[in-house]
Amino acid sequence: MHQGLAAWCATGAEALRPYYLALLAEASGKAGQVEEGLHLLAEALAVANDTGECRWDAELHRLKGELLLARLAEKHAEAETCFQQALTVACRQQARSYELRAAMSLARLWQRQGKRTEAHALLAPIYGWFTEGFDTVDLQEARALLVELQQ
Repeated sequence: MHQGLAAWCATGAEALRPYYLALLAEASGKAGQVEEGLHLLAEALAVANDTGECRWDAELHRLKGELLLARLAEKHAEAETCFQQALTVACRQQARSYELRAAMSLARLWQRQGKRTEAHALLAPIYGWFTEGFDTVDLQEARALLVELQQ
């Protein structure tokens, strides 16, 4: 992935760079390379800011929160701030799928903190916006999380 991104950047292309960096950051996190993932997300946010390509900002903030929690479980406040930023950006951009993902991340954090009622109150209305696509992974996970939060 690194080689592909480097080759693509060598062409001078800037479009989609934040998106590709986000994919690489997520893969790094899943491979246990959390610091590398955080570095890539910082780069992605900087590129998005410099180029004005902010389409993926919500997802970048959400991923940063997830990686912060993976690095240190006690980073709750910092991760929560990232998730809130992701929600704000997704709402402003009317990016419903990214809003759902950010809400799920924040709801999972609140669930771990014993804030089940607040987590359910956040996630339920966002899940309720969807009228199709219930076979997608995100909506299946959201539904399962809502069931857990009600127990």
